[in-house]
Amino acid sequence: MLKVEYLINEKVSVEDFMYVLQGSGLAERRPVSDISTLQGMLDHANLTISAKIDGVLIGIARSVTDFHYACYLSDLAVLKSFQKKGIGKKLIEETKAQLGPNCSIILLSAPKAGSYYPHIGFKQHDSAWTLAPDMPVCGSGSYFC
Repeated sequence: MLKVEYLINEKVSVEDFMYVLQGSGLAERRPVSDISTLQGMLDHANLTISAKIDGVLIGIARSVTDFHYACYLSDLAVLKSFQKKGIGKKLIEETKAQLGPNCSIILLSAPKAGSYYPHIGFKQHDSAWTLAPDMPVCGSGSYFC
């Protein structure tokens, strides 16, 4: 049985974060070549749960939350060699344990992980929206859309 240690808000190095993103498959959708952005992602998350074995980072749940109403779980990454062992589920459980009783966890799934979340109790929401960094906010009076 794996001896995994789960740590709340322990500082994670950008190198370790990058390693887990790359080793989990999540690097396809994260700016792993932009160290400054990765560091900002770590610095400005206000809830991070790390999974370690013998001091080595093998998984991470990185969130932005108000702790009372909404928690955006922006990264859930576990090294491929440790996937399907309950570590991702435990990272989510540990995240949930830090939140108030009325706080929902919200996430955008990577396409390959879409079947994972219903399996652990998440419900799909049909009205999530995104605005890419290179797109303007459009609407009444906007000359860019």
